[in-house]
Order: sequence, then structure tokens, then C-alpha cells
Amino acid sequence: MNTVKKEREPFFSAQYMKLVKNPLNQDNPITVQVLGICSALAVTAKLKPSIVMSLSVIIVLVFSNIIIASLRKTIPPRIRIIVQLTVIAMMVILVDQFLKAFAYDVSKELSVFVGLIITNCIIMGRLEAFAMSNKPSAAFWDGLGNGVGYAWILIAVGFFRELLGAGTLLGYPVIEKIGLYEIGYANNGLMILPPMALITVGIIIWIQRYKVKELIDIS
Repeated sequence: MNTVKKEREPFFSAQYMKLVKNPLNQDNPITVQVLGICSALAVTAKLKPSIVMSLSVIIVLVFSNIIIASLRKTIPPRIRIIVQLTVIAMMVILVDQFLKAFAYDVSKELSVFVGLIITNCIIMGRLEAFAMSNKPSAAFWDGLGNGVGYAWILIAVGFFRELLGAGTLLGYPVIEKIGLYEIGYANNGLMILPPMALITVGIIIWIQRYKVKELIDIS
């Protein structure tokens, strides 16, 4: 009789922390894997919807990862995608209803993009590539890392677009308060237009590759 027990991975082990750190930079879902680009471009004209969308994706990704990892041994392979979509849809509906109940204005501003979280490639990718073959504890950290990796890009893009395009941050008139208008500064309306989201993400990717040479593909 085999009496050897496998040691349980500590919840804050170095291996788990690596699952959180890597998506923040060298394995970022937007700037390296080029996933979830659509919402990064669509909702970042202002900072507030960027933050709300980021939190929504983190919640959906973390809980979907945990649920699928918990059920992974009971899901028949041929219907796994249907099960994954069902779990994601359930989480998206819960988040959407929560926003409508407690943040209706932002919910209207985000429009259909909250519902479209179900089509976010980052979430489907993590469920299929990680949660289906790992324990719930590891899936939690993987979902959190990839969600935060997605979120900081969205928030950075929203920050610069609202500040340079409208002169405000979360509606607060930053540029007016520091007196830049008085010395001739004018808001750049181009920053609010969708193409500037793509250009801003491109600048972030350029800076990231300048600092992390390993990400440069010379093949």
C-alpha cells in the first residue's frame, strides 16, 4: 500500500507568485500575447470605464478559472468548451447585473462591452490552457495574474487618453487646476478617437520591448 502523500503547494509559494508576476510584464496578455485587444481599444477613452472593465474581467477570469479547475476531472473532453462558455457566461451575467444595480451610469457607458467579456480571448485561453489541467489554487493565481496584467494596460491607456484628450482624470479637471490652459495648452481631441488607443498600446509595447530585450523577435 502506497502511504506516500504528496506535499501540498503553499498558497504563497514562489511557483504561484510566478503565475502572478509573469503576466504583468514578460507574458502580458495584451502586449505580448496580443489577446483582449478589442476591449482595450473600445473602452479606454476615459479612465473610469477602463477601471470598471478591468475589475470586471479580473472577477470573471479568477472565478471562472477556479470553477473550471474544480470541475476539471468531471468535464468530458468533447463538451469542455461548452462548459467553459457556460461558466464564463454565468459570471459575466452576474457582473453585468451588479453593475446595473450599483453603477448604472458606468454600465450604460460600457454598453455591450461588458456582455462581450464572454468572447475575451484571455479568459477562454486561460481556462483551456491552464485551469483544465491545474488545481483551483494555482488557477486562482493564474487568473489573478492575467487579469491584473490585462487591467494595468487598460488603466494606463485610459489614464493618458482622458488626461491628454479631455484634460481630466475621473472627471476632475487636472489640467485646469495646474494652470496649463493659462499658458496656452489645449486638449488634444485626437486622443479621444479610437485610433489613439491603438497607438497608445503600440507605444507601451515599444517601451516594454526596449526594456525587455528577450521580447524582441529577430527571426
